[in-house]
Amino acid sequence: MPEEYPISTPTSDERTLGMLSHILAIVPGINIFGPLVIWLIKKDESQFVAENAKESLNFQLTIIIGWIIGFILIAVLIGIVILASLSIVNLVLVIIATIKTGENKIYRYPFNLRLIK
Repeated sequence: MPEEYPISTPTSDERTLGMLSHILAIVPGINIFGPLVIWLIKKDESQFVAENAKESLNFQLTIIIGWIIGFILIAVLIGIVILASLSIVNLVLVIIATIKTGENKIYRYPFNLRLIK
């Protein structure tokens, strides 16, 4: 089960930006840029927003690495299964993360490479 941990109660704006950092990740083409921009702007201002944006960014980087592997393995047909599975997992976990963030929690994605510290 992913770890969730609360910090000081975020403001409404912080909660909205935290949720936005997750939900923007499912928009094709900006899945990395949305969380990255939010993290870069808010990393020194709000721990709640920074942690959620960083988690989202790390998860999207993990998904992209998986997609690259999936594309390489399309030649042996398992790549199609990998790509489909990753897309479904991405959608489901982003929705869960958005909901948990709305509950004032920092969601920790399972299977997440923590590349951005």
